[in-house]
Parts: sequence; C-alpha cells; structure tokens
Amino acid sequence: MADFDFDAVVVGAGAVGLACGYALSRRGLSVAVLEAGPLIGEGVSARNSEVIHGGLYYPTGSLKAKLCVQGRRALYAFCDAHKVAYDRCGKLVVATDEAGVERLEAIYAQARTNDVEGVARLTRAEAQAMEPELFCLAALHSPQSGVFDSHGYMLALQGEIEAAGGAVVLSTPFEGAGPLEAGGFSVRAGGAEPVGLTCRLLVTAPGLSAQAVAATIEGFPKASIPAAHFGKGVYFRLSGRAPFSRLIYPPPIPGALGTHYRRDLGGQAVFGPDLQYVDAPDYSVDPARAAEFYRYIRKFWPDLPDGALQPDYAGVRPKLHGPGEPQPDFRIDGPQAHGLDGLVALFGIESPGLTSSLAIGEEVAGRLGV
Repeated sequence: MADFDFDAVVVGAGAVGLACGYALSRRGLSVAVLEAGPLIGEGVSARNSEVIHGGLYYPTGSLKAKLCVQGRRALYAFCDAHKVAYDRCGKLVVATDEAGVERLEAIYAQARTNDVEGVARLTRAEAQAMEPELFCLAALHSPQSGVFDSHGYMLALQGEIEAAGGAVVLSTPFEGAGPLEAGGFSVRAGGAEPVGLTCRLLVTAPGLSAQAVAATIEGFPKASIPAAHFGKGVYFRLSGRAPFSRLIYPPPIPGALGTHYRRDLGGQAVFGPDLQYVDAPDYSVDPARAAEFYRYIRKFWPDLPDGALQPDYAGVRPKLHGPGEPQPDFRIDGPQAHGLDGLVALFGIESPGLTSSLAIGEEVAGRLGV
C-alpha cells in the first residue's frame, strides 16, 4: 500500500461536501475537506430555503427520488442526535385553479411511488381548516416536510469529521489534481500557504464551481463535464405576522419547485425563490421583482397587504439545464463515467441536495467502494 497524506480529500465544505467527508470519516478513513472560502457553507448551502423536503416530486428511479427520501429520514435523526434545531411543520402543496388540481393528482401518485410517508389529499375545506388564510381548490399535505438550521447542521458535520481525526481546511482553494502511477492522486491546494498533498480517494463537491474544478483534474475527459447553468432565485421577507404555520407550495414550475412560503425558525415569513438564469453568480436583489411576487403569492394568499414584502437575499443554484429544458437528475460521476479510479465528481447538486446530503455522502462512499 502506498503512503498517502490522507485517505480521502473532499473539495468543497458546503453541506454536501461535509456530508461526504462525514460518510468517509465514519468508515475510519482520514479525511481532509478543502474549502476555498473563509467559512464553511457560504455558497449554495447558505442561500436557500433551509427546507427539509419530503421527496414528493422526483421521477421514479431517479437519484433525487431515492436520496431525498433516504436523506430526509437520516437528516431528522442526525438533527435529533446533534441538537440541531428544526421544525417538522409539514407542507401543503396547493392548487388554485383546475389545472393545478389535476397536477396534484400526479404529484400524489409520484409521492406514493417514492415511498413518502403520510401524504394525503385535502379538500379546500380541509386545507383551510389547517390554514385559515389560505386560498386553494385542493391541496396535498406532506407531514414529513420541515425547515431546519442548515448552518448548525454543517457545524455538526464539521465537528464529526474533526472528532474522527479529519480536517476541514478553510481559505484553501483546490487548484488541481493528477492521478499517481500506483493509484491515488496528487492534489494542489492554494491559499496563503500553497501545499501539495496526496490521497487515495478524491471527491469533488464544490457546488457552483463543479465544472471548473473537474477541468483542473488531469485525465478527466472534457466531454464528461456537463455544461454549467446558473439559476438565480431571490427571496422577499414579509413585514408583520406570518400567515401560515406550514410550508405552502404551489405545484412546481418548469425547472424548479417555484416560489413558495415558509415560516423560518425565528417565526418570520419568507417567500421565494423565483428563477432567472444568469451568466455568473449574482446575489443582488432587485426590489422591482416584488411585483411578480405579489401577483404570484396572492393566488394562494389573497390578503397579502400592499407594501408588505421587503427584499431579503438571493441564491444561485448549480443547474445542468437551461431555460425550457427538462430538469435532469443529480450527477454523481464515478469511474464508470470518467475513467479515473478513486474519484467521484458531483455536478448539478441543487434542490433537494441539502435534504439529500447525508444520503449523497453514503452514495459517494458506496461508489468509492468503502
């Protein structure tokens, strides 16, 4: 056996990268997680809805369908064990017109196929008994959906990696890697003190820079790197009392789950994200987008007051499809995809990536044969 500095190097200390590091460290491997930024989870993991998804929508047999349900179950257990705050508040998927009612039936059938527990059809009266300010013609209730403290979750993952003897190394951008003749990889890490290190296994989970990172790995076929698309979504926060205790989702829009409502752990109401494609990550929030939010939200909350929405924040999702294209599955590419033994490269890990993260880590470990 060759001597390596680490058994495994993981690129990216967002929720998915940390979950991969956690899965590998649980198997007794020495792990280093390299993060370009000064803090963990500052990218995609910090700019989302912090929703724990039930797993209703995803196509039969897809990674998203399998890993969302497995990951959600594991996530609640992890949060319990590590005292990470969450609210299993449940979710209503609502139809505000007849076309939406038909779509609810398809979502209900898919949820049952995906083994999502407890999903139930609701009449208008039943839904409004649960949420009196809601307008809908019908709804689905997903009792396993919720919201949680994603940063507390990532801190717990970091703690587990470090307790197992691993390292989460900040301000240390991955600059490239190459396969070693006897197996494993040499890795170049930058930052204030650039360093080279070796590892037996390499996992790339850097979110928005997944394609750029893959391109720096010697021998990674360029044809195997999917095109990158950036899906920006903005959020608006409600001034005043939160109108609903549960998550409220209209049926999905093409390419995303659409603008939805949540009451965060602090009790405030937040709406978003919408979806617009951008050429590069951009976290500005245009107040003028509120007009479309008012129109959309009033479909299910007609009493939304004028002037109640305040610009909040924006996130950017790493998408593998452009406008008008069907939404693809997660890409978890092992040696069968790119030909490099000991490497798993992740692409397009957007929603439900946060919910799925623990299951993604287990999937990655399995594909590495550990």
